[in-house]
Amino acid sequence: MDAAVILIVDDVPENLRLLSAILKAAGHRVRLVPSGEVALESVRQTPPDLILLDIRLPGADGFAVCGQLKQLDGVREIPVIFISAMEGVEDKLRAFAAGGVDYVTKPFQAAEVLARVNAHLQIRRQNIQLEENYRELQKLEQKRDNLTHMIVHDMRSPMMTMDGYHEMLERTEAGSLSPKGARYLKEARAGMARLVRLTHEMLAVSKLEAGKLPLNRTAIDLVRLAGEIQAEHEIIREDKTIALESSGAPVVVWADRDLIARVLQNLVGNALAFSPERGRITLAVTGTAATARVAVTDEGPGIPADQQAVIFNKFGTLGENRHRPGIGLGLTFCKLAIEAHGGSISVRSEPGRGSVFWFELPRDVTP
Repeated sequence: MDAAVILIVDDVPENLRLLSAILKAAGHRVRLVPSGEVALESVRQTPPDLILLDIRLPGADGFAVCGQLKQLDGVREIPVIFISAMEGVEDKLRAFAAGGVDYVTKPFQAAEVLARVNAHLQIRRQNIQLEENYRELQKLEQKRDNLTHMIVHDMRSPMMTMDGYHEMLERTEAGSLSPKGARYLKEARAGMARLVRLTHEMLAVSKLEAGKLPLNRTAIDLVRLAGEIQAEHEIIREDKTIALESSGAPVVVWADRDLIARVLQNLVGNALAFSPERGRITLAVTGTAATARVAVTDEGPGIPADQQAVIFNKFGTLGENRHRPGIGLGLTFCKLAIEAHGGSISVRSEPGRGSVFWFELPRDVTP
């Protein structure tokens, strides 16, 4: 193990000499201070890799000094090992409560001191490495997001042009097309609509993650909104059935209508994609005084339990037996959008018995 800088805080010269000799023999560099006040100043100027801190000190005791250390930026992560002649359980509990990571009792045993010091130095180095790796991953993810945004922005203009020409073709030439040609045109428009929604989701996910997508809350009736989503999917449902279940009474929430509509579009679209021929999709809306709940049930192949935890992750994908259209952002968008409203979303599924995706929104949010 590489040499580390260790600060020893003790007002007994003999203890300082003994601990210094043990640690120097192991190749570590040592700084010695006789009080908590001097230790705090030393740490502020040059933070060590680890601190050995006596409990009984002149002025502020070790517990108080450790508490102050844990309040300092750039210092609170430094491991503190308490040293004391006190062996009571209460003293050890106070040491850990103050922020210490370990406790060594006097008289010192060289092998024990070195074992504890080296163990916590290793943990500290691993934590530093993890932090560095995490920062690098954040940088890489930011680069990926930036590239994604550039691609999306470049795609939006030609997509809108294609969508416009499809619409004009449907309005002006649909009567001259064969039934097969008319069906192809309808499917092309539906596919383009899905692609446009996908590009919006890619941008919305990043904004939601950064907390930069403001919610335009209005009073919306989830029963009525679910009926509109049901009607939208009529043109692509083929031989599948989409049933809307509710008590008939409005279920009103104060939410961003556009975001919630896109969540429902995603969930119903996924249910259609994975339902078998002549399958049934159920869109159920219920409410209590405190919450509103929407559940989308399909009769698809289901999702294994070990994969249910990843499907809401960014770019999360499923196993070989369920090939989901898209790039793995739809359910991530759903999760972020629902959580931005203070709600929750989840799935209940069993292989071979379909899936139920549901979300809940609070109803007590005031305008």
